[in-house]
Amino acid sequence: MTVGSDVASYFRYPLVTATGDRHHEDAAALNDAVSDEASRELAEMLSGTSPMERILLKASAGAGKSYALKRLVVESAQHPQGRRVAITAFTNKQVRPLAISLGESLGRDAVALLASQDAFREMPSEVLAAATVVTSTSQLPPDARVVIATAARFGAIGEMARLRNHLGAASNGSAPFDVLFVDEAWQIAHHLFDKVTKVAPLWVGVGDVGQLPPLEIGENPWRGDPGYNPYRAWPTDYDDDPRTWSRELPTVWRPSAGHLALWRAFYPEWSSLDCVAAPGDREVDLGSMDDSVALIWRQVGTGVPTLLEIDGLAEPEAADIDLPLMEFIEYLVDEFFTAEASLVSAVYDNDVPGRPTGKWDKACPRGGQPDPLIAILATRNQSVDDATEIVERLKEKHGLTDRDVVASTVDSWQGNTNGITIAVHPLNGAAELDAFNSSFGRLAVACTRATHGLLMLTRPGLNDLLAEAPARPGTPFGEPGTRQLPRQTHARIVATFARGTIDVSDGD
Repeated sequence: MTVGSDVASYFRYPLVTATGDRHHEDAAALNDAVSDEASRELAEMLSGTSPMERILLKASAGAGKSYALKRLVVESAQHPQGRRVAITAFTNKQVRPLAISLGESLGRDAVALLASQDAFREMPSEVLAAATVVTSTSQLPPDARVVIATAARFGAIGEMARLRNHLGAASNGSAPFDVLFVDEAWQIAHHLFDKVTKVAPLWVGVGDVGQLPPLEIGENPWRGDPGYNPYRAWPTDYDDDPRTWSRELPTVWRPSAGHLALWRAFYPEWSSLDCVAAPGDREVDLGSMDDSVALIWRQVGTGVPTLLEIDGLAEPEAADIDLPLMEFIEYLVDEFFTAEASLVSAVYDNDVPGRPTGKWDKACPRGGQPDPLIAILATRNQSVDDATEIVERLKEKHGLTDRDVVASTVDSWQGNTNGITIAVHPLNGAAELDAFNSSFGRLAVACTRATHGLLMLTRPGLNDLLAEAPARPGTPFGEPGTRQLPRQTHARIVATFARGTIDVSDGD
């Protein structure tokens, strides 16, 4: 497969762009200011001088919320009225990094992770080294300052009584913990969170308001109360609550500057959103890449999200079985690694977050970078199976590892970071907007993983679909980040992409 040399003429500038009002340390300081406010408020809550009962820190994808959460946990555990705190999240994959990070700050003996037998058998060695990992409540160290568990474990039948009987009351005199921290709070449904609320009198929820919920919201199953849905994200109950302190983290660390308009399209209700990376801070070094395909990769390397419609492909077997499109993805990624392309990033100061040092970091194939250079994402399982086969072939051909290239469903890749995202648009091959392909969270996750570049691929017809498909209403009750996209929201997001169409029929 080849790409014609005139492909550059097919790329059109986005209809909507953004440069940001602040970059570097000026942008980073905005998040620090909010974290400082949250720190003071939580200290007053623990001291009993504030009437607040909850803190909600709303973060966009890649805002660095984990740093804010870690700071608040450490400060609470060291507060005179913070004898013991709890941290919960939806999945085992989410609680493990918390155990490592907090163990490094507070010490292994101060941090305990309560896991199931199955989770313990799969526990990474770095978690076991950083924290005390147990499978029974009775094994928890009595002097542990931080106890971490999934919401399902904390909410298990009888768990509250076991915790109180074994650990006793914390400084509040009744509950076993003084503060309950909730990571990725907007991912936890109301009915699940309701089971863990009594472990502490104070709650701190941190998370991305636009992420995927654990269950898609459908018809309200809670009869008798039209304003309550147990499958809603629990923080939505407290948006206007007078005892809830709520703020937004107004800066994103992850994306390149060219992605800012896209990020803002996902969070249009926010008062401001800026980006630490300035224009020129992230680049793609194309190495020895052939000029024709380099034109596509050069566009991706601008940092502007790119939507490329591929015409001239053979007909797909079905909407979710599109081998010709996946073969085009394989061609692009193969050319990237054949050319020994790499990702270049400005290095920021450790002492003054966001300030450029003048040095540059280069992530190369077969290098030691913590995040994959390329992630291939798709929404349908069959497409991901095909992408996984592509990745395995490329690994064998180029001697690559998971730090170079991975394939995943969008849902499973939530919370991860990679250099370049190549994603199959959720509407590829669709004849209508439905509950699956119009999920706000699914599209948001696909678009907000990359540090250097985003390439969204689809067959032609996206404009026609958005123009002709019946509009879908937003979810009732003002759910944050409208869970089901109306076509108007799709159009708003697509407007931030550079657009292109190529015909590959003569190159097969």
